Amino acid sequence: MRIKSYFLFLFLLSAIFGQSQQNPLQAMDSVAQMKWVNDTYKGMTLEEKIGQLFMVLVASDQDKASTDKIKTLIAEEHLGGIIFSTGGPVRQAKLTNEYQALSKVPLMIGMDAEWGLAMRLDSTFAYPWNMTLGAIKDSNIIEEVGFRIGSHAKRLGVHFNFAPDVDININPRNPIIGNRSFGEDRENVARKGAAFVRGMSRAGVLSSGKHFPGHGDTATDSHKDLPVIPFERERLDSIEMYPYKELIKAGVSGVMVAHLNVPALEPDEKRPSSLSSSIISGTLKNELGFKGLVLTDALNMKGVTDFAGDTNAELQAFLAGNDILLMPKDIKAARVAITEAYKQGKIKETRLSASVKKILMAKYKVGLNTYQKVEINNLYNDLNTTEDHLLYEKAFENAITLVKNEVSLLPVKNLENKKIAYVPMGDDSGDPFHQALQQYTEVTKVVGKDIGTLKKNLEGYNVVIVGFHKSNDSPWKPYKFSEKELYWLAELGRSRSFNLVLSVFTKPYALLDLVNYNDIDALVLGYQNSVIAQQKTAEVIFGAIPAKGVLPVTLGSDYSAGHGILSKSLGRLGYSIPERVGIDGTLLSEVDNLVQNGIDSLMYPGAQVLVARRGKVIYNRNFGKPTYDSVDSITSDHLYDLASLTKILATLPVVMAMEEEGKISLNDTFGELIQAYDTTDLKNVTVLKALSHYGRLPSWIAFYLSTLDKNRKPSSEFYRSRPGPGYSIEVTKNLYLSDAYQDSIYNRIGRQSLKSNRYRYSDVAYYVMKKYIEDTYKQSLDKLAREKYFAPLGTNNTGYRPLDYFDKNRIVPS
Repeated sequence: MRIKSYFLFLFLLSAIFGQSQQNPLQAMDSVAQMKWVNDTYKGMTLEEKIGQLFMVLVASDQDKASTDKIKTLIAEEHLGGIIFSTGGPVRQAKLTNEYQALSKVPLMIGMDAEWGLAMRLDSTFAYPWNMTLGAIKDSNIIEEVGFRIGSHAKRLGVHFNFAPDVDININPRNPIIGNRSFGEDRENVARKGAAFVRGMSRAGVLSSGKHFPGHGDTATDSHKDLPVIPFERERLDSIEMYPYKELIKAGVSGVMVAHLNVPALEPDEKRPSSLSSSIISGTLKNELGFKGLVLTDALNMKGVTDFAGDTNAELQAFLAGNDILLMPKDIKAARVAITEAYKQGKIKETRLSASVKKILMAKYKVGLNTYQKVEINNLYNDLNTTEDHLLYEKAFENAITLVKNEVSLLPVKNLENKKIAYVPMGDDSGDPFHQALQQYTEVTKVVGKDIGTLKKNLEGYNVVIVGFHKSNDSPWKPYKFSEKELYWLAELGRSRSFNLVLSVFTKPYALLDLVNYNDIDALVLGYQNSVIAQQKTAEVIFGAIPAKGVLPVTLGSDYSAGHGILSKSLGRLGYSIPERVGIDGTLLSEVDNLVQNGIDSLMYPGAQVLVARRGKVIYNRNFGKPTYDSVDSITSDHLYDLASLTKILATLPVVMAMEEEGKISLNDTFGELIQAYDTTDLKNVTVLKALSHYGRLPSWIAFYLSTLDKNRKPSSEFYRSRPGPGYSIEVTKNLYLSDAYQDSIYNRIGRQSLKSNRYRYSDVAYYVMKKYIEDTYKQSLDKLAREKYFAPLGTNNTGYRPLDYFDKNRIVPS
């Protein structure tokens, strides 16, 4: 028994020890990996080994002279890798293939792709910034984002993504991190960072946590100066360095060391962390047990160049324990300095081989032992997929945060009682937001040259939605309210004639400039000003989807990180792409062709087509013109006659409500509903039979024929050109029907003989239902349907008698 316990203890100890010593660069076929690494290393000259340490910057949008310079460096300096900056994916792929063809040992290709390749390249997919992802509760979504970003990198021939950024952004004034951080809570940052790493690893791409030991609580940009991180060691352990412990457990491939002055870890205040042996070898490697690649932040940044002194910064960085030297200021001088240090014995062979072999292990792990060219064909489509669009949409649906919601204002209910205005603020477009709001009800864009004019223009509105829109181009763009906007917002808040909703489409820190939140009834954070962020925020406001996100950072003393109100969905239609509901979007191109063929064949001048499935509108397009000779195009504002759809869109919902209220039963007969029919053939026709078109009723009755004269023109017996006593039913302009003719219609229905007992589509039953509905509610069906259904649903463009509500020019002839 003791022997078993002893071996069990050894097994557990071995498992724990083995896990803590796991090398993140080790491949599944580790024996073959190490053979390739050792054989490759043995075949290299000293200059080639030292060259492996360097990764230089290149941009695919540079001129030929610049790219030729890189080719020379590959040949003469035996570069280990390159880091791509700005440009385009096809240009980068072509350059990658050219550069790789020149290199004896395949190059490690790196990029800063924190939110995707779009951080550096045009024509590529941009995922949400980390601050947005930090608002998401479900870390599985972040893992999927990491996987997709990694997949894009791999497709482009990029092996090393210098991400995720796991700086804990405690300082709102941080000029360089901000939106690049998952937030200020260490657990949230660590959780999201580890998930991102797992996703990248699944994609077969190396990851790098940054900026060690922590660049989040500073107001200085290390590109321009050396930031000071003045905290005690205990604070650094519990906050700044905490995410790295979790990333190491998750198998992060590399750690990028920042250029920081950290007195608690490095007593020499003139030595940046990137050149500090005590920080890199002591803290990161020995104390935290990290065995992956250690790389410097860019060595051409002023945070290191101004503090390196007369000595070579690259040599100092290598001596401190870095494996990869990013963007050296002078690669030839750096190579000479390291070579001399090696020959003088300052750098031992064991030290050089340790770093170079780690780099070679990483190259093997990403498949560079069997390098293949980047395929150019279909590259754009592979980097911009439907899968990416759906994941981006999912991320924002889970990130949007309801911060405040007085009197449960959101989601907006009782639309029939709401008059809603949208007031744009900020310097970026809010048109997608306004259009999305209008998908649910009439929302008027209201502006004013000054606050007095604006307030006057808002008279009569009871809900005002302010959208604050700032540039979505990059996380470093200005994000604050202007002084004028802050004043206007305060003035709007003081007006108690309407409820005020503030929707913010930029980083949360913009809200810190508000004096207070007391006069804002509802506050929604959309985080970014992308089209999808604006669409999904509108869906939250109107209850198509619930708000699920939480604050990644604290907003003063009012709202702490982690705060977020979970709102309810009202089941209203949302908007997405066909694939969201299991439909191949390419198939809908057939709808385009079908409708266009009808227009080209002169079957009709124009059309509107909308497709919805599983609660999502997935297709909504306009075609052609209102009339054949019109110069205008059909827009979403045009109105069409829905004809027989009135049965299911108006009459039937009212009947369903009456059944629930006990005012009608499906087994009731026409004789019971309409007393005049009690002695006719219709007396035993049930509501159920009639509505299902088994009531044996005629398909239709041409009532209008009996109102025409012998020339088939409107008879003066039934019509007048102007409304008057007994002639109030407007048929069209300058044509009014006798009020008494309504009785003639119902009398004629009562005289009908029943047809054969089979399915026969019939309009007649709905005339009978209309009469019973109006007799019961003492209200016309058109007004009843509008008040009871269309207005509450926000379907303000749906209803009878359009001329009573809409401009004639909006109505398409039919």
